Amino acid sequence: MHPERLGYFLYYLAKTDRIKFKKFLQIAKIRSGKPVIIILLDIFYSSLKYKISILDYFYFRFYELNREERGKWAGTGFMYEYQLKMNPKESRDILEDKISFLKHYSGFVRRDYSELRCIEGNHNRANQLLQNKSGKLVLKGSRGQIGAEVEVINCQDYNVDSLLRLMGDKGYDLVEEYVVQHPSLMNLSPSGLNTVRIFTQLSGNEVIFLGTRLRISVNSQVDNMAAGNLAAPVDMETGIVCGPGVYSDIELEDRTVHPVTGVPIDGFILPFWKETVDMIRHAAILYRGNQSVGWDIAITDQGPELIEGNHNWCKLLWQLPVKKGLKEELVKYL
Repeated sequence: MHPERLGYFLYYLAKTDRIKFKKFLQIAKIRSGKPVIIILLDIFYSSLKYKISILDYFYFRFYELNREERGKWAGTGFMYEYQLKMNPKESRDILEDKISFLKHYSGFVRRDYSELRCIEGNHNRANQLLQNKSGKLVLKGSRGQIGAEVEVINCQDYNVDSLLRLMGDKGYDLVEEYVVQHPSLMNLSPSGLNTVRIFTQLSGNEVIFLGTRLRISVNSQVDNMAAGNLAAPVDMETGIVCGPGVYSDIELEDRTVHPVTGVPIDGFILPFWKETVDMIRHAAILYRGNQSVGWDIAITDQGPELIEGNHNWCKLLWQLPVKKGLKEELVKYL
């Protein structure tokens, strides 16, 4: 037994969402026809053998897969080790800190923004942000993850004092102009900004595109799968969605049309696709200390812009929409 894998399992055990685990366990029992004790033993075995978390077992439908199929999935433990090697701790702060990211990748950012400390001492600057043409502001914690510490507010509801008070009370240290997405994406889902995630890998001087997904909000201000939203695969060559939207919740069915707006997801055409790919090709080589990044891109009526880059990009968003394990795509770069 590998001691570090047992350590991973104990960590997963401490961090697992108990409510979600109980729900998924019952679903797996019904779908597989296996007793709960057999599934629990299989979870422990699979976690140690395949470096997956407890919830990965359900996300990847291991209860339905044979050993060969299971070995193809990149789980939490494998991804942690891979991303630590590709994006070392001394390099990843550029991506981890949203303020640092905006400064280092300013050439790919269109929206206005400011740090809390800057507008605290400059109320004219705060007023300038409150009067931006979108009529909204996005408040963030600069180190928030997976959509946490993000709030969208209407500018008309705030003045400088109430804005500063809200940010202070909730721990927000970054304020950004709200990005108004392209009309076609607004038509698909107007509840939140629907972003494109492009995964890149550096190999020498070459930028390898590992895949593209469209993240689709469902009655949500954010578009993360972890918040209950959809993700769909995108053809890298054409920028056309090439499959249904999927949830990470195994209880929910895939969607070929948006569940709220009724707009087709499969076949959706992303605007400014060539410009988007070109932008990411340039962004990926700007700071070579991070070799494998998940880029979040907004597409507006003026073209694409970077929202953020992720050193710990999501294995679920990468693999679930294409319904297969992609670990071998990464092993070749180790």
